Amino acid sequence: MKEDTSAKRILITGAAGFLGSHLCERFTGEGFEVIGMDNLITGSLKNIEHLFPLPNFEFYHHDVSKFVFVPGKLDYILHFASPASPIDYLKMPIQTLKVGSLGTHNLLGLAKAKKARMLIASTSEVYGDPVVHPQNEDYWGNVNPVGPRGVYDEAKRFQEAITMAYHNYHGLETRIIRIFNTYGPRMRLDDGRALPAFMGQALRGHDITVFGDGSQTRSFCYVDDLVEGIYRLLFSDYHLPVNIGNPDEISIKEFAEEIIKLTGSSQKIIYQELPVDDPKQRRPDIQRAREILDWEPKVSRKEGLKITYNYFKSLPEFQQ
Repeated sequence: MKEDTSAKRILITGAAGFLGSHLCERFTGEGFEVIGMDNLITGSLKNIEHLFPLPNFEFYHHDVSKFVFVPGKLDYILHFASPASPIDYLKMPIQTLKVGSLGTHNLLGLAKAKKARMLIASTSEVYGDPVVHPQNEDYWGNVNPVGPRGVYDEAKRFQEAITMAYHNYHGLETRIIRIFNTYGPRMRLDDGRALPAFMGQALRGHDITVFGDGSQTRSFCYVDDLVEGIYRLLFSDYHLPVNIGNPDEISIKEFAEEIIKLTGSSQKIIYQELPVDDPKQRRPDIQRAREILDWEPKVSRKEGLKITYNYFKSLPEFQQ
């Protein structure tokens, strides 16, 4: 039986970010009263300004690493606040650690006080540079805690641990999603991840920069598929981590070639040194999502890339 969402109230942190804005859109569309919260250090109000006129959307400009107060009842919390790209978390290591630790602690306390169900956004980065392939939820990971990426990886691993502690000790309703590479409209061109970087370079007429020899692999999930997985997990009865991503794996070199073909650009690929602790392979095992959520990605990479490219192409800087 589908859960009645009428007049249900949900707090979405990181609301002005790429994923947060799509979640706000989905949940307002489903009839929820949505409170979006963001401190805007990486998010942009442009991502959610189209939601401001809605009667069931409100926005709080707030940093969840500080005490979080929301008046009235609250049924659900989605915790998506965090710098999420290497450029951001290498530039803001302390904020990244704080939002994963203090921020999560504050929101779990709020969920406990409001008797709300809380879903946290974890990441495939908890697997580090994996020695198991593809990665399933029972794999504990291979993470360097003192490397440059450790600030993000360990913040997310701690986030999972404290969430499970609240579930086990306080009986709190919790859900944990491990998100693999996701893309789509509203990504930031300058966020340092492969897809926006490649598309930005192609649109500007620059050569495409690939790190290492390009043999490292990634799997790209279109944002609408991810949001559907999050929605299903929130209303499931499952409290252990669930991978959500697209298992269609591709090497970074092949991916760069796909972008060049899609954009019709004549750029060549240039190679630079691989960053420290950059994962060599990344592909989700989504058997658990298939079994528990009856979920799997529907949007092909070809289809999703076309939509995303059209979005980037429409940005003011590319208008003649």
